[in-house]
Amino acid sequence: MYRMREWSVCHASALSRIYGWLESLLVRLDPLWRAIGHERLEKPFAAVERTVKGFLFDCQMCGDCVLSSTGMSCPMNCPKHLRNGPCGGVRENGNCEVIPTMKCVWVAAYEGSQNIPGGVQAMRVIQFAVDRRLSGTSSWLRVVRDKTGAGA
Repeated sequence: MYRMREWSVCHASALSRIYGWLESLLVRLDPLWRAIGHERLEKPFAAVERTVKGFLFDCQMCGDCVLSSTGMSCPMNCPKHLRNGPCGGVRENGNCEVIPTMKCVWVAAYEGSQNIPGGVQAMRVIQFAVDRRLSGTSSWLRVVRDKTGAGA
């Protein structure tokens, strides 16, 4: 999984465009999602999201995805689960202090964000703590509801 996480950061620009396209498609299909019922769609959406994002980003299914603002590097892969930047223990080579063989997810996030228009600026937005009640739920479906005013 670690190699795929590295690959995803290296290809952040293309993945960001794909994500934008997918988000746009899902939002346009909102009338269908409403007809079916968002509650009924939660499990299938979460299963697909877990598979796709799990493979590409080692997604932890926090339900509050910020990949588009962290250069396609998931902050939930940080052993300390830091969502707003690195801890003070990043090693000189950019690796994690807790897992010395792993690149700090925030070093990777900065590298990936440099390849996404507005990405470095997006990293400056303070992220709220993860709402653990959302764990295991689909952030894709949540984005659709937020963007279309369908509520939570």
